[in-house]
Amino acid sequence: MPGRAIVVGLAIKITLLIVGAITGALPSALNVLDTVASLVVLAGGIVFVVRGLAFATRRLLWRVRRKLIISYIFIGFVPAILIIAFFILGGLLLFSNFSSYLVQSRFRTLTERAEAIASTTAAEMQRAGGRDVAGILDRRQAAVVGEFPGASLAAVPMTHPCGRPAPDSPSNQPSDVELAGPWSHVDPPSAIPDWIPCQGFSGLLTYERPGEMSSAPLGPLNGQNVSVAPIGIETHALVRAVAFPETRAPRFAVVVDLLVNDRFRQQLRQDTGAEVTNLRRLSLDVAALPRKADDIDEPAAPMATGLSASASSVGYVDWNTGTREGVLLALIRLSISEVYQRISSQGVGERQFGQLLFRILILIGVLFLIIEAGALVTGLVLAKSITGSVHELFVGTERVRQGDFTSKIAVVEKDQLGELSESFNQMTASIEDLLRQASEKKRLEEELRIAHEIQMSLLPQGPLRMPGLSVTALCVPAREVGGDYYDFLPLDESRVGVLIADVSGKGTSAALYMAELKGLMLSLSLIHSSPRALLIAANRIIAKHLDSRTFITMTYAVVDVRARTMTYARAGHTPLIYAPAAPDGQRLARVLAPDGLVLGLKIDDGQMFERLLEEETIPLHTGDLLVFFTDGISEAMDPGDDCFGEARLAKLVEQYGDLPAEALRERVLGEIATFVNGAPQHDDMTMILLKVEPAGVDQASVPRSVPVAMGESR
Repeated sequence: MPGRAIVVGLAIKITLLIVGAITGALPSALNVLDTVASLVVLAGGIVFVVRGLAFATRRLLWRVRRKLIISYIFIGFVPAILIIAFFILGGLLLFSNFSSYLVQSRFRTLTERAEAIASTTAAEMQRAGGRDVAGILDRRQAAVVGEFPGASLAAVPMTHPCGRPAPDSPSNQPSDVELAGPWSHVDPPSAIPDWIPCQGFSGLLTYERPGEMSSAPLGPLNGQNVSVAPIGIETHALVRAVAFPETRAPRFAVVVDLLVNDRFRQQLRQDTGAEVTNLRRLSLDVAALPRKADDIDEPAAPMATGLSASASSVGYVDWNTGTREGVLLALIRLSISEVYQRISSQGVGERQFGQLLFRILILIGVLFLIIEAGALVTGLVLAKSITGSVHELFVGTERVRQGDFTSKIAVVEKDQLGELSESFNQMTASIEDLLRQASEKKRLEEELRIAHEIQMSLLPQGPLRMPGLSVTALCVPAREVGGDYYDFLPLDESRVGVLIADVSGKGTSAALYMAELKGLMLSLSLIHSSPRALLIAANRIIAKHLDSRTFITMTYAVVDVRARTMTYARAGHTPLIYAPAAPDGQRLARVLAPDGLVLGLKIDDGQMFERLLEEETIPLHTGDLLVFFTDGISEAMDPGDDCFGEARLAKLVEQYGDLPAEALRERVLGEIATFVNGAPQHDDMTMILLKVEPAGVDQASVPRSVPVAMGESR
């Protein structure tokens, strides 16, 4: 509708425009129609804009996140930015005034010190009757040069009368200029200018180094001609004081020059925190300035713009004429540790800059109040929209908590909170199904717990009573049930079979194959005394029952404590570590890995398995240590996927092999836990530690099956 009104209104106006161009003028009735068409176009445009804003607002405020962001912008961000700008400008105004006060105060102090030095020197010369002028100047210069490096003094003969000549004036007054100090900054004065009054003079002078460029004119500024030293040419300044002896007709004058040099700037920064970075001379048309030589505290030029921090201006005079040529701009960097309560008066330019900052500060303060009020209203409206839906959700969750799953939440607005309410209603409708699923999950977890207990019961539960052996074992499944298996099979009074195996995979299927393997090994150990023969028979039977994706690795050893030997064979299992006892206590671990193929492969009816399988016999001595383990030990990974490794395990066995078997087991597990550093356990871990003890000594140990993950307390 608004679009049609706009199109119709524009069509009428275009038609009337064409008619007016043809006829030269429109009748009054058509003028009225043109006005109506304009109003229709305006009204349609207003309606179109309002609807567009409403649509954009709905799209913008549909998400709760956007509502919260807008609330934050209006309530927190914008006021915070304004507050920061407010205080920055306020601090800039304060620091500008304060730095100007510090610099001007230090220039006044330097002027007073120069005047005092000149007066005391003139008085001393007067008391000496004009004798030893050079010696007095040298002593005075030596006394002040430590405080004011580069300080220069001069005794200049008077070339014009000052008061009436005295009849008894001493004749031994200096007839030539006497100098003390370097006088390297400017040429020493040869005479006292006529404009200096009998009361003396103290003021600021400027100069440039020999060979530097002259000032470049800038043209009129505020009705006056202005010139400033070129960029890159630094202006130098000094404070000069002139004092006369207290007589009616002084024959000489004392001139003291104190330089505004690096020492002055360093002392200013050390005492006040204000650093003068540069000096710029700003000269005005001398005809428009007052001839007031001793007034140096009132700057006569506006502050230069574009400065990096702040500036302070001090008036300077011309030595030859005594006229006020302009002001010296001191560019300042300020570092203040505490705020001082006193701020001195500022120059004209700085005062204008401060007034501008003050007006901006007032404007920002007013804007802050207006926007803060608008932000408060906007925040309240948005908060009401959000909290209303949240309250409905809270009431609904309370009813669900009490067991009322039929409760529904009224959906008021079609925004994200409205969809959340609809999702809540759908959730309450399906809550019964979730409860049933939870009950089923609990039942399955209980069955897995029972399966875990059954599997752990298949592992050795009692101590291995075998004189001459100390045995300890450990099994840590990666899940509730696993495929690792170890066992001790007593063969007779002096022989025992030690078995460790690993079924490929994890979980329930591996656990079932592990249970089947236990029964098979119990039977075969009674038939075959040779580990090789036992593994060949086991492979022939197991290969018929395993699926094509499953295999078993195994190491079987027969330990004869009477003959002090161990005969073993390895069917694709991880190597075992043999650390024989050493007289000097320095064990050297060996990794034993005779050839052998895994069990259960359905190839050539077991002929390759039988051909590759090797059986070895090693002698045993008191103190020898044997470590059987699965790949869950050697392939334990840290967060960077680096394996623990057989070499690191062998090193631990060498280092701590003299510990009791239980202590060595805990040491190994502690090192693995430190290495993985909280990384999840990815495979079952099983380990057997067998230590040869003196013959006839029963050092039995209870094997343990630990149903926890690495890193947890046991």
